[in-house]
Amino acid sequence: MTTTEVTAVTTTETTTPPVPLVLAGARGHGRWHLDNILRLQRAGRVRLAGICELTPLADEEIPDGLGTPAQSPDLGALLDQTGARIAVLCTPIPTHTDLALTAARRGVHVLLEKPPTPSYAEFRRLADGIAEAGVACQIGFQSLGSHAVPAIRKLIADGAIGEVAGVGGAGAWARDEAYYRRAPWAGRRRMNGTDVVDGVLTNPLAHTTATALALLGTTRAEDVTGIETELWRANAIESDDTSCVRMSTPRGPVAVAATLCAEHPDEPYVLVHGRSGRITFWYKQDRVLLQRAGHGPQEITYGRTDLLDNLVDHLTTGAELLVPPAATGAFMRLVEAVRTAPDPRPLPHGTWRTDPDGDRRIVPGVDALVAAVADTLSLYSELGAPWAPRKEASLG
Repeated sequence: MTTTEVTAVTTTETTTPPVPLVLAGARGHGRWHLDNILRLQRAGRVRLAGICELTPLADEEIPDGLGTPAQSPDLGALLDQTGARIAVLCTPIPTHTDLALTAARRGVHVLLEKPPTPSYAEFRRLADGIAEAGVACQIGFQSLGSHAVPAIRKLIADGAIGEVAGVGGAGAWARDEAYYRRAPWAGRRRMNGTDVVDGVLTNPLAHTTATALALLGTTRAEDVTGIETELWRANAIESDDTSCVRMSTPRGPVAVAATLCAEHPDEPYVLVHGRSGRITFWYKQDRVLLQRAGHGPQEITYGRTDLLDNLVDHLTTGAELLVPPAATGAFMRLVEAVRTAPDPRPLPHGTWRTDPDGDRRIVPGVDALVAAVADTLSLYSELGAPWAPRKEASLG
């Protein structure tokens, strides 16, 4: 096997004044955004002008080097006060559309965490509002900033693995009981009459499907011609934690399986099936394995462009936006299919167990089952899972 390291500078020094921004949602996953903003602020790319939280951050919650940004629970007022040009939104899923449009109506550009919205109707409202306001909106599928994505698409276009038969995806993760207690909306399908759709396919492992669709070049809503879902849960939650989906596209099927109840959690990956080879992409690591007839295996690690960095470049130099709303339309068809599908069925007692500490639920054999979906482009029920005797189908 040969290994090649491909690196890239994702942040460049510039004489352009730093772009002022506001972060909405600075706790939980928002802490990652704070650290990323700090990195870009030190490079002179951005300046954190404000933080929007219902409860203001204490001084010790703000990383050293970010100064004393203004704070307010009112995003609109904070944007007006600070003159921010970018709003980074890392808030509960049901709030995404209204907050993004609050920014857009003020001419403020948006970096919006995934999933962009909890329904396709909300997605259309978001996309149409962004377009009407004439601002840029980047959807936070960080994996789509990987330089591996265009490299794999070029390999496919050049016929490196022959005709593509489809793309599989596998995500075997573990989440404990505390994960579902971290916020009132965690693990919910709807809350107070509002859609949430916080399932394994649509939120924690959403990148798996979004990346698979991107590699196949089928990212628009109209690229999806059919969707089959099988939604299950081992945990005592509303949403799904062990599920699979198969999406039909003009370029072949995309079949993805995901669980938060893995026996041995591992890196998620996407697998491109060709008639004369295959490409495996561990998207969190930007690592690619190319296997093809007549050649030895080749492993390549690529660089990555940060999505906030790219948004700043888009505003300052006209660089192409990597993940505009239109590039997530096909993924939103999945969200809609999950939203409108029957509620996830509980796995029967005896098909899951708790770990020795009693902190999380484990589904024995699910790791291999998830991998088999990616490898065969089949669904759980077609693979003979004893708890999935028949297939559920839905169209998003």
